[in-house]
Amino acid sequence: MGFDEETSKQLERAYNAPDIVRRRALARGALGAQPGQRILDVGCGPGYYVTELLDEVGANGSVVGLDSSPDMLAIARHRAEGKGNVEFVEGVATALPGDGDEFDGVICVQVLEYVEDATAALAEMYRVLAPGGRVVVWDSDWSSVAWHSAEPERMQRMLNAWHDHLVHRSLPHTLAPRLREVGFTDIRLDAHSFAATELEPDNFVGALFPLVEAFVSRHPSVERDEFDAWKAEQLQMSERGAFYFALTQCCFSCTKPA
Repeated sequence: MGFDEETSKQLERAYNAPDIVRRRALARGALGAQPGQRILDVGCGPGYYVTELLDEVGANGSVVGLDSSPDMLAIARHRAEGKGNVEFVEGVATALPGDGDEFDGVICVQVLEYVEDATAALAEMYRVLAPGGRVVVWDSDWSSVAWHSAEPERMQRMLNAWHDHLVHRSLPHTLAPRLREVGFTDIRLDAHSFAATELEPDNFVGALFPLVEAFVSRHPSVERDEFDAWKAEQLQMSERGAFYFALTQCCFSCTKPA
């Protein structure tokens, strides 16, 4: 998925959904940033984590937000306007800023599933993290999606099309050994289910739905009539109380040996 200006705006709207706010709180809690620390957000997007982490590290700490999308960085810079202990860098997860051992914590949420060489990105996080520092990597297990439809074969075609926007459909399956391979220890996995019986903007699937619609409706494998029928079915199911969606998201936390 290309993060152009319109996609960036859609993502920014999604970030305000209560389910996404809950996810940010869970990820920040797993990182446990402390006053005075220096934190790197890999794939900072519209900058929500950056500004929230700034409150946690305080005036004596600092946060660096890295993203490959200039449009995302423009939104993030605007969100952090007026804050002096923050820096934004355009770059990629496999080539992080810094000479090494300079961050107390690294957070990377819903990013590595788009990175071809996820292990190389983890090795970069290890390189820039100070000994004793902590990393949080959060990605979804998209193979766990349960999305109800009266036409399951059509639903599967929609999901197959959606999964094409990913590099790794099930990255959490291999994240623990990848983390060990690059040297991290004390690896912990906390799984969180995001489920809903209504399709509404306040929940995860409702926030996600405009992105799914934009991507799947243009996918070459999907006929427009079929997509329209699928979308109408999902809206109708939500209206009559027959909607169901669930997805497991995985939060991995670990440390660099002191």
